[in-house]
Amino acid sequence: MTDTDTGDGPDLRPVLPRIMQLGNVLNRSGLMERAMERAAPTLDRPAVSILVSLRLSGRALRVGEIAERMQVAGPHVTRHVQVLERRRLVRRLADADDRRARLIESTPEGAEIADRYLRTMLGWIGEALDGWSAEDRKTFYRLLQRFTDDLAARLSVADDQDDSP
Repeated sequence: MTDTDTGDGPDLRPVLPRIMQLGNVLNRSGLMERAMERAAPTLDRPAVSILVSLRLSGRALRVGEIAERMQVAGPHVTRHVQVLERRRLVRRLADADDRRARLIESTPEGAEIADRYLRTMLGWIGEALDGWSAEDRKTFYRLLQRFTDDLAARLSVADDQDDSP
């Protein structure tokens, strides 16, 4: 038996429709796209994600670190960093710890785009949580982070097993 059965473990069947509903709400509402439109109408999602990753980190990052935060391959980030660099939204810096490596840093214009995106997204999320108690919010944040991390780790292991000969 699995956890989805009504035997030994908890019955997870009621959770699935809620997860599907959340995915549908996020997709149908175009939440991320609407926030991107307000922040930077001429940038695509990966470019905005790079700027937001840099802003949330509070420091310059290597391409590999950005890719890890975005959960994508490094070459994907490199291509988008080049576009952002041409648009003067990021710049490359020497890495003091490794002269061969380069760090990516937002320019003030890139940081402002990330700030507009974050203000928009966090404003909408904050409105949805407006009637929640501080304790409920804290519990929600903690459990959402835990669930997301655990699911991502489990799916990563499953992907690795699928790729092995």
